[in-house]
Formats: sequence, C-alpha cells, structure tokens
Amino acid sequence: MANKPQQPSHPHLAECTATQFLDIWKHFDADGNGFIEGKELESIFKELQGPGVEKMKDFMQKFDKNKDGRIEMSELAQILPTEEHFLLSFRQFVGSCAEFMAAWRRYDADRSGFIDANELQGFLSDLLKKLSMFDLNGDGRLGLSEMARLLPPEENFLLKFQGVKMTVEQFNGIFTFYDKDGNGYIDEKELDALLRDLYQKNNKDVDQASLQGYKECIMALSDGGKLYRSELEVVLCREPMV
Repeated sequence: MANKPQQPSHPHLAECTATQFLDIWKHFDADGNGFIEGKELESIFKELQGPGVEKMKDFMQKFDKNKDGRIEMSELAQILPTEEHFLLSFRQFVGSCAEFMAAWRRYDADRSGFIDANELQGFLSDLLKKLSMFDLNGDGRLGLSEMARLLPPEENFLLKFQGVKMTVEQFNGIFTFYDKDGNGYIDEKELDALLRDLYQKNNKDVDQASLQGYKECIMALSDGGKLYRSELEVVLCREPMV
C-alpha cells in the first residue's frame, strides 16, 4: 500500500524562529500575494489548530487586526517571541546578502569595520521606519501599546488593561476624583485606590502581587513619585490596545 504524503510539520507559532515562520508563511501564502486568505486561510487554520484551540471566528478576531478578512504577515507575526519578531522585521528590511552588504557599507560610514554608536543610531532609526509590524495603526509612530509588544507577553502589563480602557472624558473625571488636592498629579497610594476601583467597576479580579506589579510599571512613568495626568492617560485611554 502506498504511503500517504506527510503533511508539513509546523511548530507552535509562539515557539517559531524567524526562519521557521517565513517557511510556514510561504507554505500557506500559496499565491505569494502577501496575504493568507480564502482557501489559504482555511488551510492554515486546519493545520495549526490543536486540541482546545479557538474556533475560526476567534482565530480571525485574534489575528485580523485591521478587520479586512485576511491575515497579513505583520498580523500573524505578533505571536512570535520578541527576539524572533525583531529578526523577522530585520529580514524584511534586509532581505538578501546583497542588501545586507549594501546596508553595512551605508552605515559603516567611516569604513572602520565597525558600526559605532553614532552609526548605529542611524541604522536603528531607518530600521524602525520600516517596522510596520510594530506600527499596527500605520500612523508612522510607535505608541506605548505598540512598543510594549516588544516585551515578552508575561511582561506586557498593558495587556492586563484590555477591557478596562476608557474615554478621555471618563479618565478626566476619575483623575480629578483621585487628585484630591487638585495639584495635577497622584501618588502611589492614590494610584492603588484608583486601580482597585477600576478593576472592581469592570468586574475584574486582581491579586495583591499583580496589583503591586502594575503599580510599579505605571509609577516608572512618574516624576519622583508624582504621576501626572498626561502620563496616566497614556496607559488608561490614549493608546488603543492592539
């Protein structure tokens, strides 16, 4: 009896290297148009799903960030580990040996054989301009929630605030309530009360250890323990969660 052709083996996406991810992408993007759509979408869902994985609708909600009914590389790549995500982005920026050598020549301006601090600044600046994988809303800027995706998921505290975002008007009312003396900032104790009330209002449970971690992350934005309105606004309402 003839052996059945084996299906390609794909590692869990969250454990992929940049090279493996590109191989998987090329396998499913059969027509090479830069999107996974139609029959390709059905194929990737069938092959990558495992026991207990979300249904097709949930899969699309998770990855189809711009809601166009198809998956782009930048959307699917968000699940990659931080280092591999960056490597994938770099390979989109410098995709061949010739491009790599041209980039080296361009940024090693003094021909020293090294890219020093000043030259590296230019390289990173140009690279970030190309990293549409991080600029998910396509505005040419990296917002807090977009840049936070560089963090490992377990360290991305902004993900913990999904579902508790608010409008600027709601935020202003809340900030004014907790800024009892009207000096334009709140301290760590006041932030503790604000976060507790915010989570209770949204029927979300948070343990003390997690709450302390969130406070430390947010207070890192503060100026000597003074968390001003604009700084807290960035976390709670200005930046769209992605």
